[in-house]
Amino acid sequence: MAPVLSIEGITKTFTDGESICRTLDGISFEVEENEIVCIMGPSGCGKSTLLRIINDLEHADTGTIREASKDKTGKPTTAMVFQDHALFPWLTVYDNIVYGLRLSVQKLSEEEIAKRAEGLLSLTHLDSFAKAYPHQLSGGMKQRASVARALAIKPSVLLMDEPFSALDPFTRRELEDEVMRIREDLRTTILLVTHNPTEAIYLADRIIVLSARPAVVAGILYVDIPHPREMANPEFLKIRETIIRMVRGKEGLRE
Repeated sequence: MAPVLSIEGITKTFTDGESICRTLDGISFEVEENEIVCIMGPSGCGKSTLLRIINDLEHADTGTIREASKDKTGKPTTAMVFQDHALFPWLTVYDNIVYGLRLSVQKLSEEEIAKRAEGLLSLTHLDSFAKAYPHQLSGGMKQRASVARALAIKPSVLLMDEPFSALDPFTRRELEDEVMRIREDLRTTILLVTHNPTEAIYLADRIIVLSARPAVVAGILYVDIPHPREMANPEFLKIRETIIRMVRGKEGLRE
């Protein structure tokens, strides 16, 4: 079976006057269907830049992004959940979720849009907050709404850029479990950037570790631990130590 997503030889250089910063240096890997893949690496190595390139928000200098599923315009069907929830403050939770659907080339009827939105509100436990505005929600609820909005277009790959980094540990763990449940319920393929090795091991089937800038793939770790995963599991701790050693070339990881 062909991979859902193939990243082939991606390079990216930023210039600022006479200063040249080579960020990504030939990044290549694949993501399989219904897989959760985490990207890790030192701060500033280009993890978020890579995700933005995959989502067509940034252009690579060289390389190719190949995706098995495309929309009617031929564009890849990825959707992004950002570090900040990025909800429109003047729209209700419901209208935030359906915003992209109403602009989509799928041209769904309002009845179809409502049905999809209701399913996502239920999936993310926001049924009672459909008419609420972002300022009326907790941080965790805002991120749930952001996830629901991204899932509304039924992306072939859900991209997540440190979506839980600003949350307290308890809410963070709750939403990590939500990600696992969404993957099981919708068979969603997920590519997630995180600085947190514990989060990566808790969620991922594979972990892509990038080097310091200019980033290359320093290694790929497979996490063959049954779910639900216990952090005290010796194999869990072993993988965590391996990640930290791989990343600590120039700086350590923050929890």
